[in-house]
Amino acid sequence: MEEKKSPDALIGCLLGSAVGDALGLPMEGLSRQRQLKIFPDIDSYHFFFGKGMISDDTEHACITAQALIAARQRDALFDERAFTASLSKRLRLWLLMLPAATGYATLRAILKLWLGFKRSGVYSAGNGPAMRSPIIGVLLCDDPDKMKSLVYLSTIVTHTDPKAYDGALAVALAAAMASKHIDDPREYLSRLDGLIDNHDFKKMIKTAAESAGQSTEDFAAAMGLGSAVSGYIYHTVLMVLHTWFRHPADYKTAITAAIRCGGDTDTVAAILGGIIGARVGKAGIPDEYIQSLYEWPVTPGWIERLGIALSETAGPSSPPEFSYIGKFIRNIAFIAIVLFHGFRRLFPPY
Repeated sequence: MEEKKSPDALIGCLLGSAVGDALGLPMEGLSRQRQLKIFPDIDSYHFFFGKGMISDDTEHACITAQALIAARQRDALFDERAFTASLSKRLRLWLLMLPAATGYATLRAILKLWLGFKRSGVYSAGNGPAMRSPIIGVLLCDDPDKMKSLVYLSTIVTHTDPKAYDGALAVALAAAMASKHIDDPREYLSRLDGLIDNHDFKKMIKTAAESAGQSTEDFAAAMGLGSAVSGYIYHTVLMVLHTWFRHPADYKTAITAAIRCGGDTDTVAAILGGIIGARVGKAGIPDEYIQSLYEWPVTPGWIERLGIALSETAGPSSPPEFSYIGKFIRNIAFIAIVLFHGFRRLFPPY
């Protein structure tokens, strides 16, 4: 029977996603130029009196981790039907908690789950699957076939566009390699070639790898994303991978560079944070960021316990749960803060 997996990379992946999400959240949707004027300093949180809060990006990563635990069998095997069933159930419950930020495709897919559709995914190339895939890549870093299978199942629950799957798989591979301290872009490209068939997407990623000596902001401009990074999965993944290639083990520098590109900052930073967090572990994420996460019931301590539970390989077990009533109450307060930020953007500086 396989020995217990070290939890360091798993915890780092989940906490890295949470911190990146919280740092990027106040700037979401702002162009690079507007962001620089409103937030000239992004070395700390700007969401709630110097504290950070997470959004759907982190919540989807944690939901996926819970589903992986629920699907685990003996000898580190996974029941794919159980994984799909658990993930679908948790997504339905998640929507009942009134999350403030829900992608349109994900919203439609979850509503279809509630209506009993067996095929709930909608044709979209959004970022939902890539939000969920880093933790799959870290957990299954030594089993690429199973990693590929579970990333696919996680994707089609909400998104059926093949581009969404390709992007999620590219992210999972990066997280898997990062967890094993393999940072060479050439090695990444070699492994990606055996996983993805889309030639155009691979060509874009090759360009990102070959441009690792260029600043992330300059690369974004060269790719036509100089004002903001969109929520289109190819754009997001391209920027995530370039930043990882450039700063594979420097969490703070990488997250800051990604956020400064503007656009879908919380999602880009959350996905990137999951990858680099898997590389550096909890110890490599600035402690002040973790301590200043103002969250409940999905606290940093709860996230760490989730990572530890996910590292167990002895057999089936129940994942750590949180208070759904508590989460609902928290989300009401969160919506109020989000509305305040939206109102603030109406005023100078422009």
